[in-house]
Amino acid sequence: MRDGKEKDLIFVEGLRLCEEAAQAKLKAEAVLFTEAFTKEQRGAELLGLLRPTAKRFQPISENVIAALSDTKTPQGVILITRRPDTSPETFSPIRGVAPLLVIMHKINNPANAGAMLRVAEAAGASGVIATAGSTDLFSPRALRGAMGSAFRLPIWDEADFRAALHWCAARGIHTVGTKPQARQFHTEIDWTAPHAVVVGTEAAGLSADEIAATDLSIRIPMRPPVESLNVAVALAVILYEADRQRTDKRQS
Repeated sequence: MRDGKEKDLIFVEGLRLCEEAAQAKLKAEAVLFTEAFTKEQRGAELLGLLRPTAKRFQPISENVIAALSDTKTPQGVILITRRPDTSPETFSPIRGVAPLLVIMHKINNPANAGAMLRVAEAAGASGVIATAGSTDLFSPRALRGAMGSAFRLPIWDEADFRAALHWCAARGIHTVGTKPQARQFHTEIDWTAPHAVVVGTEAAGLSADEIAATDLSIRIPMRPPVESLNVAVALAVILYEADRQRTDKRQS
């Protein structure tokens, strides 16, 4: 659970991610940059966008930015911004007639979480719900994996698992759990209807009780001896099947 003023801030590093944050109009608390960064065209353009609204706009040395950096090869710019609002009150992913959501339940690897956000946006998902106990979707590592998707997708985080399912049920969104022993393949359901894909922890997936709480369960066919896929890969397989069906329907 986040608390305290510092928990309302996120650490954004690197040219591309800082550009994405600026385009998303996140509120900049501090912009830190090296002299070399100001001499690059894209760097100068980015700083020009950020300077008018940043509370703190400060050049720093290469040594200082290296000490602050979360990467092995700093790119010369760090942005401290206000965290986007990810409360249930502002979560509004219902676009069109058939929303497609992702519920990430206790995903604890930030690289996986970031990749899942990126896949969700790429495959046309309407929004993402992350349950309490999941990794911080706005940690530096997760942000790098998401490559800007965390700033663009509607997100509700720290959600109670049952509350998320009830939220979907109240809006006619069918929840689909992933289970290796499920009878149906992911290709055998109608993804053109409103659905939410529910994926569990990397190590254990969803428990039997959690699967029972969803409306139905599916599995991805795999050739033996392979028994499982990385959670981000599995999500991609499912979402792109959903996108294929939805695209076919639009074009028919």
